[in-house]
Amino acid sequence: MSGEKKLILASTSPRRRSLLRKLGIPFRVVGSNVQESFPSGLNPFETVRFLAEKKAKAVAKFYHDHMVVGADTTVVFKGNLLGKPRDIEAANCMLRNLRAKKHCVVTGLA
Repeated sequence: MSGEKKLILASTSPRRRSLLRKLGIPFRVVGSNVQESFPSGLNPFETVRFLAEKKAKAVAKFYHDHMVVGADTTVVFKGNLLGKPRDIEAANCMLRNLRAKKHCVVTGLA
């Protein structure tokens, strides 16, 4: 269908690409390259929504004739948002701290 909008995933996440492929949805990946900063005082749900919208808007301004999906995920542990680990050592440490402990993974989509 020539009038159909094309989907752009405003994320370089391998997991998000895999999910869309499994759904059989054709898409293109365009990373947003936005600074993942957000206003203070947001709860985890508001934070991931804010960041997902920020990413989607950053890409959508260049692709007016496409549908753009932005997403953000964070882990909440003991009331704190855990950011992306800086390296493999930090990632391993984070996983060890989370192992067998209650935590929440929150994703926002826009």
